[in-house]
Amino acid sequence: MAVPPAHTGYAFPGLANLHRDIYPNIDASKNQSLSQPGKVVLITGAGRGIGRSIALQYAAASVACIILCARTGSELDALESSIEEISTAVRVIKMQLDVTSEEAVKSCLEKVKAKEGRLDVLINNAGVSDDWVPIPQTKPTEWWKTLEVNLKGPYLFLQAFLPLMTETAKTSGTTADVVNITSIGANVVHPGASAYQISKLAVVRLTEFVQAEYGGEGINAIAVHPGGVLTELANGILALIDTPELCGGFVVWLTKGGRTWLGGRYVSATWDVDKLEQMRYEIVQEDKLKPRMVV
Repeated sequence: MAVPPAHTGYAFPGLANLHRDIYPNIDASKNQSLSQPGKVVLITGAGRGIGRSIALQYAAASVACIILCARTGSELDALESSIEEISTAVRVIKMQLDVTSEEAVKSCLEKVKAKEGRLDVLINNAGVSDDWVPIPQTKPTEWWKTLEVNLKGPYLFLQAFLPLMTETAKTSGTTADVVNITSIGANVVHPGASAYQISKLAVVRLTEFVQAEYGGEGINAIAVHPGGVLTELANGILALIDTPELCGGFVVWLTKGGRTWLGGRYVSATWDVDKLEQMRYEIVQEDKLKPRMVV
């Protein structure tokens, strides 16, 4: 396979430092240093694929509560059973909702405040894609739905939950983490993928805004490419070989210990975390991993 251009970020840490599957350093079921007791975690699009894998990794990390949000209730029921197999100590709250509904998101906030009173980690994972065809061949309602789910959804959860998260950070004396799932597609222009790639680029910029506005109040916001994962969303679009477990472990690693030096930046779950740590000075000093115009 030809290596994608450097501006895509595909091989940022070097080809020798890329992963396709979860590995011990980011596997909470094998690495006790990733344990995050007491945390309350909310995941959208949690019912299957990447969201499901993230939830299972947080269960292995012994968090206090996982709030599962998805459109399909039966998927949440199945995931709850899987979490219980890992740990019966983890509280599970299930919410069947549409992430583009302002009323549903506000109701979710009120339930979380009433039941838990805090939120340590928000993972905006829910996403869709319309058919990849040239703009004149797109269906306007489907094209716009992609923007709504992929961008309006994260916006609504951020607009609703950031005050609670800043309060949580202040009370706990640590950071509260926002993880916005984006895509390497944010860094390229693939003919036919206008709605999807525009929405994912916007998510990266939205992440920068969260960091600029709330980084000083204990929020650490990071945009994450989950890898090339064969999910129902991606099926039939590309040849994808990365496992959803890879992203699950990577996200848990991100929120362990407040990786504030990555705040407001784009990262990929495929990048080796030890190598990423070694590149910390370079990333911060040269302000890397942010979209910028070349002039």
